[in-house]
Amino acid sequence: MSKVIGIDLGTTNSCVSVLEGDTPVIITNTEGYRTTPSVVTFHRDGSADVGNAAKRQATLHPERTSISIKRRMGSDYRMKVGSHSYSPQEISAYILRKLKKDAEEYLGTTVTDAVITVPAYFNDAQRQATKDAGRIAGLNVLRIINEPTAAALAYGLDNGESQKILVYDLGGGTFDVSLIEIGDGLIEVIATSGDNFLGGDDFDARIAERISDEIKTKTGISIKKDEAVMYRIKEEAERVKKELSSSLSALVNLPFIVKTKDGPVSFETTFTRAEFERLTADLIEKTRIPVENALKDAGIPKSEISKVLLVGGSTRIPAVQNMITELMGMEPSRNLNPDECVALGAAIQGGKLSGQIVPGSAADNIVLMDVTPLSLSIETIGGIASRLIERNTTIPVRQSKIFTTASNFQSSVDVRVFQGERKFTRDNKLLGNFKLGGIKRALAGVPQIEVTFDIDANGIVNVSACDLGSGHEQSITITSSSNLSEEEIQRAIWKARVYEEEDDEMFSLADEKRKAEQIVKKAQRQLIEHKNDWDKLHRKEVKDNIQKMKRLLLKLKFTRNEAAADTVRSTERSLKALLE
Repeated sequence: MSKVIGIDLGTTNSCVSVLEGDTPVIITNTEGYRTTPSVVTFHRDGSADVGNAAKRQATLHPERTSISIKRRMGSDYRMKVGSHSYSPQEISAYILRKLKKDAEEYLGTTVTDAVITVPAYFNDAQRQATKDAGRIAGLNVLRIINEPTAAALAYGLDNGESQKILVYDLGGGTFDVSLIEIGDGLIEVIATSGDNFLGGDDFDARIAERISDEIKTKTGISIKKDEAVMYRIKEEAERVKKELSSSLSALVNLPFIVKTKDGPVSFETTFTRAEFERLTADLIEKTRIPVENALKDAGIPKSEISKVLLVGGSTRIPAVQNMITELMGMEPSRNLNPDECVALGAAIQGGKLSGQIVPGSAADNIVLMDVTPLSLSIETIGGIASRLIERNTTIPVRQSKIFTTASNFQSSVDVRVFQGERKFTRDNKLLGNFKLGGIKRALAGVPQIEVTFDIDANGIVNVSACDLGSGHEQSITITSSSNLSEEEIQRAIWKARVYEEEDDEMFSLADEKRKAEQIVKKAQRQLIEHKNDWDKLHRKEVKDNIQKMKRLLLKLKFTRNEAAADTVRSTERSLKALLE
């Protein structure tokens, strides 16, 4: 069997690794580098350059160059070059194909299988898009695993003693934090949180913004709409950011950056670390919330955390290291190379899945258990998000729940699948929907519809619904093309806490309304069933209460009208008494 490679498909740079014996090693690319820029430059004939070659051409052909495509995975974005149009999956496939070829040259054999990593907070569509990119690149993707989990796997290979660690992963375009417990050969993810739109690119953008503003002040020329000039500035901003990680100041040098009526003008200035830290303080602060959320979700005090692992190139920023030291009360560990450890962990997982690890070795004894980052639910009456799987549930997982119909003789139901932490679906993210038909005709509340959520080891969701009366079944693999926005990702969990009191009030009223509707339907059924048993006066009382309840329910439009809710409850009690 051919070797399985482990790939860290990064926003800024990607990395590939393979097991040699029981030790994962980084594969250098054909240019001799251990990481490959995640950059693709397309030519008008449909050919493309990838990696370092593409990065060198980006200034000349910015309109034909793709950078940071990972941020668009799972979306309907298309990059148009001449008559060609490229999806994020297709662009990512060029990067993966380059890594595959580098691995084949290194190994001297064909490579077909891979484990690819994704941010822990990637949603289902983004995970599916990553698998599709692998397939386009000619790879059989054995497993999609979370980046912080892969880093913990690389760390746990040589550090098997019982401990709880926090993985702080700030890459080029995404941020993740995971709490992981290691012990007795088990690596178990306890909780995860993060932001899919926060990373080194955002730090570069702050420097680039300042440089472009200073150029305008000096020359009077706005260059923000000039793609070629802005790419040069962003490239310089990235270099300055890296230099400031080891120096207190860095020289910005951009020769012949703009043309004026007097000829080309060069730009030069000095950027200090203090200025950089002022510009990016809010970005660093945004990483604090997911760390605190993960700790709270796990129910673990900071004092129980043995180590903090830094993953991703952006963790080299001194201000980032200072913040995590202050927050956690300990210096972060520097045992792992932040640029390479994710790929190393992916290679270990690949070796385990393919049986290429020596039985009884340290790697063979490790068992990996991951979690799903956000809760999954379906919509029920009143827009309620009825959860089937809670966030931070260990995967793979399968969970079923019985629902019923809302109307008499209903022959089909719409199953709408949501992701998020709020109690109402309007506040969560719609992942997908499907219709289940062929339901056996019956009064409302009689049919039994079993809905099953199944999350596989890749974190990809499958949902099925079955009418237990007729046996009709329908299912869907969630492949929604909508990408989770920054606000949806960052705020999904903490926003639920902020609005918890409001949600509880609204949920209580919705619950009262649902109960009242059920008692009305029950009363209507019993009116038919007991038309010959009940006397005229009793039937009239039941009918009057039904009409009163219907009028009240029309008025109670999920507002905080406690008086109306009290009347509903009072009428409900009256109806119940009449039906006993």
